[in-house]
Amino acid sequence: QVRLRESGGESVRAGGSLTLVCTFAGAPVNGVIAWFRQVPGKEREAISCIRKYDGDTYNYLDSVKGRFMISGERLRNIVYLQMSSVKPEDAAVYYCAATRKYDCSGSASEFEFWGQGTQVTVSS
Repeated sequence: QVRLRESGGESVRAGGSLTLVCTFAGAPVNGVIAWFRQVPGKEREAISCIRKYDGDTYNYLDSVKGRFMISGERLRNIVYLQMSSVKPEDAAVYYCAATRKYDCSGSASEFEFWGQGTQVTVSS
């Protein structure tokens, strides 16, 4: 069983920065880790994905390109989402997700393991 836990969500002022952390434990994840976000009434949307075995990253959300960056510490089983120039529309619950598949995907259905989420609030 893979256990994921997000942390780092908090209230941040528009234009500010924030780093979310995803730690995972339990069975090894030799596939990919991704960050998603969701606001009430909307579907969960993919932000970025990182392949654990080679560190390649993929970005899916145009509205955060150039502002958010995914990175990881493979040996420590940690994945980060660095958020900068945060906007009010970035407010959401952010989730990390994992799959043992080896290809990144922007589809939530491709991920079998999920964390509980961490709330990001943005004040203007």
